[in-house]
Amino acid sequence: MAEPAQLKIRRDFPRPSRAEIEAFAKAPTGWVVDAQGRRGALPHWIRPLTTATRFVGPALTVRSRPVDNLAPYAALKFAKPGDVLVTAVDGSDTASILGDVLLGMAKNAGIVAAVTDGVVRDIQGINKVGIPTFARGLSPNSPFKDGPGEIGFTVTLGAVPIAAGDLLVGDIDGIVVVPRAAVATVAAELRAIEEKERGMDAAVASGRKYPAWLDAVLESPRIEYVD
Repeated sequence: MAEPAQLKIRRDFPRPSRAEIEAFAKAPTGWVVDAQGRRGALPHWIRPLTTATRFVGPALTVRSRPVDNLAPYAALKFAKPGDVLVTAVDGSDTASILGDVLLGMAKNAGIVAAVTDGVVRDIQGINKVGIPTFARGLSPNSPFKDGPGEIGFTVTLGAVPIAAGDLLVGDIDGIVVVPRAAVATVAAELRAIEEKERGMDAAVASGRKYPAWLDAVLESPRIEYVD
């Protein structure tokens, strides 16, 4: 009987175009969430651990045994410039899944950020590498390099599915996942969100004490006053 595969690898998959990615280059994550129906953010516990936090790029997805990082190392061979390394370990905090050596090589391969639902180590070194790194925390415990693992398939981080090639947008507030098939639609809606946000900022700057729409709500028969 044949042994199970040590790694299962999808070597290539569709990614958003450069123009589609550029449409999100300066958009705050909150705007992106609003542009896709107020959803899509990873849970708060997958948080930025590095001084660098801003990134936009397609997901290079990895599923790994929780105490093993053979799969994320192998993913470096298949990375394309601009990719975001996304490593799922079922939320395990037993051992670090990424460190400064792996992420230094990742940067050399053109990867622009790293995201995991596990833990990482060597944070000072990762800061020197300079790519945004999001994780649930830190641990000096080291992993094995035996597998099994998968590269290029759909993973789930904090109940949020991420398919290879989905667009990820990250900043200090967190990370938003935009499904690849929805990138163009969300980008179009993002322009309207930007205009709305600028209008609200202008209202605050002008001294407004509450939003204009609130009066209509408070005058509704559905509001009960007791004084």
